[in-house]
Amino acid sequence: MNKIVVATGNEGKAKEFRELLKGLNVTILTLRDFPDVIMPEENGYTFAANALLKARAVAERTGLPALGDDSGLEVDFLKGAPGVYSARFAGEPSNDLLNNQKLLQLMAGVPWDKRTARFRCALALIEPEGKEHIAEGMVEGFIAYELKGEYGFGYDPLFYLPAYGKTYAELGEELKNGLSHRALAVKNLRPVLRELFGEKQEL
Repeated sequence: MNKIVVATGNEGKAKEFRELLKGLNVTILTLRDFPDVIMPEENGYTFAANALLKARAVAERTGLPALGDDSGLEVDFLKGAPGVYSARFAGEPSNDLLNNQKLLQLMAGVPWDKRTARFRCALALIEPEGKEHIAEGMVEGFIAYELKGEYGFGYDPLFYLPAYGKTYAELGEELKNGLSHRALAVKNLRPVLRELFGEKQEL
């Protein structure tokens, strides 16, 4: 049976990946299936570097193909912050609400035209024999003035998409999974995934 390990213990992210990888002939596992795997410190200076760190660690410890991702928010007014520190912006342990509150405090009084931001995602796929692939995705938006929406996780309630007039967290899972930065990265990586695993045959 084809298997791949997504290097995350975040259930929200794992659910998103299961949806994004739907159609491939592969069983998707996560770190919850390998509780003994200890992840390395995410000390890379780029999303791609951190994604590789995760994927390499999981592939080495499980012997299976591994998919690592690192993603985050870049706010122009904050000179690209929180960037690779998005998950722990307000400190350790990671807390979505505290991260969002800190971002709102730092953006207090900033006019709309200066609230531009983007979500970036880098994916690293490590094949069993060690071959590595990188794919990236990016979505441009704005930082909203307040938290809105009940879907998603992380900064989704603050990331506003002008084309839809909604935040990520207001879009709903199905729509978000079709246009998110992670969806774009998976789309760019899909030819490699398809070659590696094939696609499910319709009965």
